[in-house]
Amino acid sequence: MPKEKARPGETLIARNKRAGFNYDLGDRFEAGIVLKGSEVKMLRAGKADLTDSFCTVLRGEVFLHGVSIAAMASAAFGHVPKGARKLLLHRREIERIDLSIAREGMTAVATRLYFKSGLAKVEIALARGKKSHDKRETIKEQDAEREMRAVVVHGQRGYGRA
Repeated sequence: MPKEKARPGETLIARNKRAGFNYDLGDRFEAGIVLKGSEVKMLRAGKADLTDSFCTVLRGEVFLHGVSIAAMASAAFGHVPKGARKLLLHRREIERIDLSIAREGMTAVATRLYFKSGLAKVEIALARGKKSHDKRETIKEQDAEREMRAVVVHGQRGYGRA
């Protein structure tokens, strides 16, 4: 899979690479994040991990769980590294996410964390879990694509394999 490039005007902080493998990703939303100063500093340093992150809707507000932002040792007012963080979305987007989670049995997962115009943003996707046979199919497709690229680049099958 080609490496994802940051879009114009965005500085990519972290990606959730496992989300595309573990889930069938659907609609995507861009949300702002409520952060403390020490969290922003650690994000600027690139110290974040989106693995196993997901969103919940409580009383009309969306919260992001499982995002790990490293603690800052010298911060006067530190933060909880894996605490829940409030997301800023429009009311209709919140209703759409809540409806998809409640009725359709979907999950909202964070796929990308980035800065856009100096503000921290997270891309969340509505996702449906894949079964193990779907994951095997994904692996087969990736292997076939990798072999096709090798044939195009090197002009022969099996180049570089022992």
